[in-house]
Amino acid sequence: MAVSSPDLKAFLLATPFFGGLSDASLDLLVSMLVERRFDAGATIVTEGEPGRSMFVVHSGKLVVSKLGDTGRSIWISVLQPGDFFGEMTLIEMQNRSATVVAESATVLYELTAKNLYMFYKTDVHAYVIVMQNINRELCRRLRRADARIAELIARADQ
Repeated sequence: MAVSSPDLKAFLLATPFFGGLSDASLDLLVSMLVERRFDAGATIVTEGEPGRSMFVVHSGKLVVSKLGDTGRSIWISVLQPGDFFGEMTLIEMQNRSATVVAESATVLYELTAKNLYMFYKTDVHAYVIVMQNINRELCRRLRRADARIAELIARADQ
């Protein structure tokens, strides 16, 4: 179901994904979102499956994991309200890079690649802002991953 409310708009505007958008651009993007509800334990996306949408976490807690070479599930991160995931499939058109499971009851807002393209066609300036927001978040994640890798190497050298 498509959604729209002042409280939702205020929440979304405070997230990294929607920051900097005008009220009209935000209204348009919010009108394209679909609310998705999941129970605790539900798998939202699975590593390796095709993905053509991203999600913004409105409530709940989710765990991101990847399969290791031995087939063991490896914890990557925890997602909470205001976080978003799935954006990589919209940028690179590759399969899902990780599995995301709801650790608690969760409400997500989904944006499909098709709707993001419609947003681009309708409001290219706002689309550029959204893409910059996604890129900034990806850079933050890369910096955190670099720090984790360096920490693991330092531990292994001890």
